[in-house]
Amino acid sequence: MTDAMILPPPADLERLLEETLSRACDRKLLLATAESCTGGLLASLLTDVEGASHAFDRGFVTYSEAAKTEILGVGQELLAEKGSVSMEVAVAMAEGALQRSRADIAVSTTGFAGAAGPGDEVGLVWFACARRGGETRHAVMHYGDIGRDPIRAECLRTALVMMREMMP
Repeated sequence: MTDAMILPPPADLERLLEETLSRACDRKLLLATAESCTGGLLASLLTDVEGASHAFDRGFVTYSEAAKTEILGVGQELLAEKGSVSMEVAVAMAEGALQRSRADIAVSTTGFAGAAGPGDEVGLVWFACARRGGETRHAVMHYGDIGRDPIRAECLRTALVMMREMMP
């Protein structure tokens, strides 16, 4: 295990986290996460800020395709057709998290943070952020082969920005 994700987050990430949680608290919004490549790091980060835990409803860690299907309701056909690292699956994960929680906003991460298979791009990550009664947005990032922990840290930044942007 590396130390990068155990240590306190960098100051810019901590500010972004606090801004996102403060905005959610001010607007009485609940947040949820549906994570694959980040393995629960985002949920952990969102629960680290004292006094803001009431803004976080729950996190789903769905690393395997079976977990994405069983826990979030992502269709097996969709996974077979598009692959687990795709825009369509990221959207289905975020929308599944909304359907299976009391959250107002859910964000998903799915990608290759480390060694990828033949033809897969290390550092490719799809995100989706869904708002109850509203739209679902998606984004793709190509972080490159910068290392597992740096990719996951960048995923946290992207996911927090997406959640914050979904708050009026």
